Amino acid sequence: MATTLNATATGRGVDAAAAAARRVIAALVRAGDISGADMTAVADRLNAIADELEAAAPGLRERLVNMWRGDGTTRHDPVTGPENPLAPPLQYTGRPDGSIEAVVTLDLPYQGPPSCVHGGVSALLLDHTLGVANAWSGPSGMTAELTLRYHRLTPLFEPLTVTGRQVAVDGSKIRTVGSISAGGRTCVTAEGLFIAKHPPRPR
Repeated sequence: MATTLNATATGRGVDAAAAAARRVIAALVRAGDISGADMTAVADRLNAIADELEAAAPGLRERLVNMWRGDGTTRHDPVTGPENPLAPPLQYTGRPDGSIEAVVTLDLPYQGPPSCVHGGVSALLLDHTLGVANAWSGPSGMTAELTLRYHRLTPLFEPLTVTGRQVAVDGSKIRTVGSISAGGRTCVTAEGLFIAKHPPRPR
């Protein structure tokens, strides 16, 4: 039996707009300055959209309160959030053994070395994955230490399997491990120490 652990995109409203923005970001990076696109006109249209959104946006405090309502499954984070155009986004599945897993294919916006995932992006994905693994299988908390080992380059443009699993709890200290693999080969492994505390939610 498997369970989905993150917010599901609705396909409409802000989720649809964020998905469209992901397309724009990827298309911009792919087009670069060697395409035949009129980038000045593109910039004018994008700035007009930004002007519209900024004019309609609520105050920052109101938005923060709105973001953190609900049961803790966020819609805005930069890894799984359907409202966040920076998120790939990952879709986790929780398993009875306490582990979680997601499969994602990353495009050029996440590039570091040629045709490979930036190491900092790998760290972002694993930090978040380990945190979700904690929430799935036991106590959760804030990252205190995150140690990564880069075994080989992590490829873009092909499916990556991202995993996490809580391995030990000692009082307020939580230890969790995870990995990113491609084609059955491990690319990055992570060990995390978390402290069982959470900052207060905006109210």
